[in-house]
Amino acid sequence: MKTFSRLTQAYDEATIIPFNKDSKFIFFSDTHRGNDSVSDEFTRNQHIFLHALNYYYNRDYTYVEVGDGDELWEHPQFKHIRLAHKDVFKVMKKFYDDDRLLLLYGNHNIYLKSQKYVEENLYCFYDEYEEKDIDLFPGITPHESIVLRSEDSGQEILVLHGHQGDLMNDKLWRVSMFFSRYFWRFMHVVGFKNPSSPAVNLYKRHRVEKRYSKWIEKHKTMLICGHTHRPRFPKHNELPYFNTGCCTNTRGMPGIEIINNEILMVDWRVYADDDGVMHIKRSVVRGPEPLERYEMFSK
Repeated sequence: MKTFSRLTQAYDEATIIPFNKDSKFIFFSDTHRGNDSVSDEFTRNQHIFLHALNYYYNRDYTYVEVGDGDELWEHPQFKHIRLAHKDVFKVMKKFYDDDRLLLLYGNHNIYLKSQKYVEENLYCFYDEYEEKDIDLFPGITPHESIVLRSEDSGQEILVLHGHQGDLMNDKLWRVSMFFSRYFWRFMHVVGFKNPSSPAVNLYKRHRVEKRYSKWIEKHKTMLICGHTHRPRFPKHNELPYFNTGCCTNTRGMPGIEIINNEILMVDWRVYADDDGVMHIKRSVVRGPEPLERYEMFSK
């Protein structure tokens, strides 16, 4: 199934999330949390990510994880990922307990499409020290897609990972997973990247993004996604295609915020002051732009 029809299917089947001027959302994607081994690309930014999550939790944001949160292709045992990044999951649990966590699945954690897998791995875990089951995200239902719908104007924003219609990462994801788990996982350690991935292959990335734009133009709906690992915030003459980028870059991690009915792109990274003291800093890199600017694309 081609990208166009897969995006339409995801839109038609999306969970509707109402929002208003008081709503606050932070979108991160492609964290690719691993098992803390040398092939775990998330470890370089885990402290930045943890600080950012606490920042947003304390300011009443809803956290939307736009797919590929956990690297289940390379590290299929979720319990190892949870143990490796237990501080991150503690904060995510706080979001969930406050009904402020929306979890989307991408191609690298497509296992979350299976409710049985979710129940066995995400609902709770066995604590060997306490010798009992501990709740993690009891009752959670990961989504393929959500639609944010304004309670005031009816404006809609489709949010999904972005692998939909990408043949090797959608229909043939098991083939890609096999090579990722048994070949590219080890090649990453010595600096080689999978050339078939849109995160690496520039031609494929542009081709995917052109398909996104055609869908936006026809359906007149804003789109927020990840998958390509390339941050994207449209210019004034461009269609409303937004991309969160990824959280595994050595230069920090981007995200997209919605607050006060405005959308903006931020960047979290480590800076050194004049005394050599390291600080984690949030910077606004694009926007804010009022959502009403894109209201011509609403239903």
